[in-house]
Amino acid sequence: MGDVHRRSSALRLGRLWHAARYSLQGLHAAYRHEAAFRQELILGTLLIPLAVALAVWSPLSWTQCALLIGSVLLILLVELLNSAIESVVDRISGEPHALSKRAKDTGSAAVLVTLVICAVVWGLVLLDVFA
Repeated sequence: MGDVHRRSSALRLGRLWHAARYSLQGLHAAYRHEAAFRQELILGTLLIPLAVALAVWSPLSWTQCALLIGSVLLILLVELLNSAIESVVDRISGEPHALSKRAKDTGSAAVLVTLVICAVVWGLVLLDVFA
């Protein structure tokens, strides 16, 4: 019975290790191949420390800080999904097709909506804290 439990735990840890490795490979691929992801990552490396600094040295609450950070991370999340969609579309066919264009445009629109959400969240939170 103990061997089965140990083996089961080892399998779960192995799966977790592989899942983490694949996730890191995905982040690395996005960084290497997607200029938009790199730009949004730069935005995140500026805004996330700013949000933490505001929570430490201003009346910004930690809940508001979490909202600011979450809105930035949401951009990265949607950009990763958009990049995945674009990769699959490009893999299926390199030829122009109306559905391929629609898929890519819709993914791009999702990123734009997320950028707007982030800007609105930051604007409203900062207005609430400093106005």
